[in-house]
Amino acid sequence: IAEIQKDVEYRLPFTVNNLTININILLPPQFPQEKPVISVYPPIRHHLMDNQGLYVTSPLVSNFTMHSDLGKIIQSLLDEFWKNPPVLAPTSTAFPYLYSNPGFPFLPPYPPQEANRNIASLSVADTVSSSTTSYTAAKPVAPSFGILSSLPLPVPTTESSAPINQNGFGYKMPDIPDAFPELSELSVSQLTDMNEQEDVLLEQFLTLPQLKQIITDKEDLVKSIEDLARKNLLLEHSLETKRQTVLDKYELLIQMKSTFEKKMQRQHELS
Repeated sequence: IAEIQKDVEYRLPFTVNNLTININILLPPQFPQEKPVISVYPPIRHHLMDNQGLYVTSPLVSNFTMHSDLGKIIQSLLDEFWKNPPVLAPTSTAFPYLYSNPGFPFLPPYPPQEANRNIASLSVADTVSSSTTSYTAAKPVAPSFGILSSLPLPVPTTESSAPINQNGFGYKMPDIPDAFPELSELSVSQLTDMNEQEDVLLEQFLTLPQLKQIITDKEDLVKSIEDLARKNLLLEHSLETKRQTVLDKYELLIQMKSTFEKKMQRQHELS
């Protein structure tokens, strides 16, 4: 069983008939004086569930008292699911408690995820009891959900007013003045030549400080792109090695999951 928030929230995944179900256990602040809320995801159809297939309505939960053994209640729920396998109901996109927590105003709509929080593997009996909540930490395992609400989002700064195009790059053009004072220093004949001869106009155009700034910025950008490309090439081997490592670990995870499900099914067959 995974500890999501100590003394508050626990999750137990199990598989029956190739259907993986997560049992979520919420403990109120006054637990065990107040009864826990037990929900499942994805929604299922079963005689122990409510009409939406989300919340467990077993008499053992409805009649919970401070003298009840929550560990045995969860175990009996698992046994009942194994004896009478549930069927999948119309699904939603996330756990119900992520959107609303009936009777649990102390929980935020989206649980904060601390960077240093470990999800410890626990046993049902050690996790929840009638009077205390004790647990035995084991090797940390990955949580079964992946919400990215705690990741910082990029926020534009006021220092840059340049518009960002669809490629994600923005460049602020130099300000173009309404008048060019250097032209007032030219004679009428020079202005006439500039108007009639394109090469003379281009020569004068190349002397504008705004164009020089654009050319300089372009050269700097090309240089930075080349530097970035060289760095990417240097990292290519390292990236490929890490990619292969991830693939190997994923394959190992699939094998371990299959072995775990077989052993768990075997355990229930023997019990």
